[in-house]
Amino acid sequence: MTTSFHQKPNLYISHLQLKVSNLERSIDFYTNIIGFKVLEQTNDTVYLTADGNHSLVSLVKVAKAVDPSRFTGLYHFALLLPTRRDLGNVLQHFAKHNVRIGAGDHHVSEALYLNDPDGNGIEIYADRPSEYWKWNSDEHVYMTTEHVDIQGVMAEGDGSWSGLPSGTVMGHIHLAVSHLSKAEQFYTKVLPYEIVTRYGNQALFISTGKYHHHIGMNTWHTAGADPSAQDVTGLKSYTVVLNDLEYAEKVKQNLITHGYAVESIENGSSYGGTPLFATEDTSGIKILFTVEG
Repeated sequence: MTTSFHQKPNLYISHLQLKVSNLERSIDFYTNIIGFKVLEQTNDTVYLTADGNHSLVSLVKVAKAVDPSRFTGLYHFALLLPTRRDLGNVLQHFAKHNVRIGAGDHHVSEALYLNDPDGNGIEIYADRPSEYWKWNSDEHVYMTTEHVDIQGVMAEGDGSWSGLPSGTVMGHIHLAVSHLSKAEQFYTKVLPYEIVTRYGNQALFISTGKYHHHIGMNTWHTAGADPSAQDVTGLKSYTVVLNDLEYAEKVKQNLITHGYAVESIENGSSYGGTPLFATEDTSGIKILFTVEG
């Protein structure tokens, strides 16, 4: 895995908060099926980790169990594994436990898909080496969805699955938005992401540093949808890492200049990077900004 795509100065995703209806059920799923470890737990929140030091996902208990697909928010989040062997070990683990999954070969990567108990989408994937990715004259990367060589991936595993490897990172997040053109304006004009792929007028993929995507977004099921209420399951927020405090101030001022409300944050959790400030995108999705990777 080329880790530079998930290091500064790229604007990568380091952490996300998920609202769940049953905390104990979700802990069981995310530890025994996905392979996280519990870093810290309170009455209503649990921080999940792959490396024992940083949280990639935190689960927050909420009162209502409403289908999150009715609202804007999460389409899926994607855990990037260090190697294809790691993907093979995950696949062997899923097969052993009869976990129902989907799969897609996207040319840039091979991916497995499943849902958590609240219907939140999860992708677990391994990248192919970036030198094999295809970029056209418009600086768009070629991505597709074809059948995964399941037997080939399975054969890569060495039977040593013991949870997510410590080198696992939040590879990308895919958002369900209400208006694609407005989202594009926000992420590429107000924030400095670059478009790397379009799927017609319903899906868009963006990144920094020529990654195949740090953020995806679509309106496949959420065109014109409302933002999720605070007490409904689904995405609560996600965290973007900025290069340094000087750059963070520029991002903050650019948001203000373009009329976006900015919330300063004090005493935020450091497990996913201590957040400095937050805003909401054009679909009401909350974004936290930190300088801690």
